[in-house]
Amino acid sequence: MKTTDIPPAGVVEGRPPAVKTDPPPARAPKSEGGVLNVFSHGVLVIWAIMVVLPLLWAVMTSFKSDKAIFTSPWSLPDALHWDNWSRAWGQAHMSDYFLNTVLVVGGSLVGTLVFGSMAAYVLARFDFPGNRFIYFLFIGGMSFPIMLALVPLFYVLNNIALLNTLHGLILVYIAYSLPFTVFFLTAFFRTLPTSVAEAALIDGASHTRTFFQVMLPMAKPGLISVGIFNFLGQWNQYMLPTVLNTDPDKKVLSQGLVELAVSQGYKGDWSGLFAGLVMAMLPVLAAYVIFQRQVVAGLTAGALK
Repeated sequence: MKTTDIPPAGVVEGRPPAVKTDPPPARAPKSEGGVLNVFSHGVLVIWAIMVVLPLLWAVMTSFKSDKAIFTSPWSLPDALHWDNWSRAWGQAHMSDYFLNTVLVVGGSLVGTLVFGSMAAYVLARFDFPGNRFIYFLFIGGMSFPIMLALVPLFYVLNNIALLNTLHGLILVYIAYSLPFTVFFLTAFFRTLPTSVAEAALIDGASHTRTFFQVMLPMAKPGLISVGIFNFLGQWNQYMLPTVLNTDPDKKVLSQGLVELAVSQGYKGDWSGLFAGLVMAMLPVLAAYVIFQRQVVAGLTAGALK
């Protein structure tokens, strides 16, 4: 009996078999990243407006007359009254306050970076008994409220004849800023390659020379970042100088601004007050604008290792 082959299902006799093709891939669902990106940018724009507008308004008001400040507070000044700045700089003694602040903050910033970097380098690179205990002591100093230390600091400085002195205030600022500086730089020094320090030691360099000539230049981004944070905190410090520095000739900017604001109740020199306020803000804004790239680089250096 003659048999015939039955072609498989889907195959027509005399034609090549159809090639099975995969169905087209399903279209990926629309990502929600765009919505989140728009939302985050919107929040940043709102935050920028809330920060920038008061600053611009203060700068604009510093060039107005006292009458224009009250009659048209939101309008542009009809003329630039530079006498407001000269009056605040001379008659309100802002020049003396500014000089005292530069001396105190400059000395304390240098001391904080030198002592903080040395302590952080030792804690990050050397293992010795009590290493972690000393490190956590510095960490604990960050959580200690400064208000609890005001009375002891007052009596300590009074007993060692450093009360109402600029160098006494510098030492207090250094002690106040060391915990955060050591905490920040310890983590930064741990990210630096140990091979460089080992090579310097093999070449005959001492630990001191290795630190100052090799490791410290490598830690420049971290030093700039922590320096900016300390500069902002020390420049705007008010509580410590108010308690420990009551000499009128040695007052800093924050004390001078408060004294100038209190005197407005009797003199009404509001234009001079705004001029003094802008004078106090300009160094902080300039420092951030100049070093903003270094701040970001220092904060991300450990994450990008």
